[in-house]
Amino acid sequence: MHARVISPCLLFVVLLFPTLTAGDIPTEEKRPRRLYPPSIDGFSSGFRAIEQFDANKDGKLSGAELDKCPGLKAAIDNVDADGNGEITAKEITERIHAWQKSKLSRMSMSCRVRHNGEPLEGAEVKFVPEKFLGENQKTATGKTDQNGMAMICLPDTLPPGIAPGFYRVEVTKAGEKIPAKYNTKTIFGQEIALDAKGLQEGIVFDLKY
Repeated sequence: MHARVISPCLLFVVLLFPTLTAGDIPTEEKRPRRLYPPSIDGFSSGFRAIEQFDANKDGKLSGAELDKCPGLKAAIDNVDADGNGEITAKEITERIHAWQKSKLSRMSMSCRVRHNGEPLEGAEVKFVPEKFLGENQKTATGKTDQNGMAMICLPDTLPPGIAPGFYRVEVTKAGEKIPAKYNTKTIFGQEIALDAKGLQEGIVFDLKY
């Protein structure tokens, strides 16, 4: 009869983890799922933006054309690389690629809503992605508290936050007739990015009616 020899390494494991079971071993389902930025085709998005908003067909967006695209207008300082007041498809593409290089998937952010200078409580704030970014970009929402502050988050996403992008901002409130220029025909826009304008200072949307 041959005696079985227990490996010293195996003995060490048995002594150190005597009650280890299959349920204690991390599985794929238990591991936190890594978040990635939404998949956006930067080249296609740039061309789609021009196609959607370039009313005079000169291949760039400026003036009244940008008024129709508040998400881009709010980001003009970062998108308009040459500072000429006009945005091209190439500049939009380069800005989207800059988000992607940062590898940012979500940002925690809040905004303040005021009505004639006073906090607007109970308002729903929607950050609606500009359509030219494609279907992978989703709407994020929040509701204002007594101080007019709202945390903006994507639904059913952990950790909470909002993805990089160009957004139209819509403000509504049940039982209150807020003018269309603040929702369905909004003039409000915001870029979400590490270096986006307004994020450090605090985003404020002033409603006057």
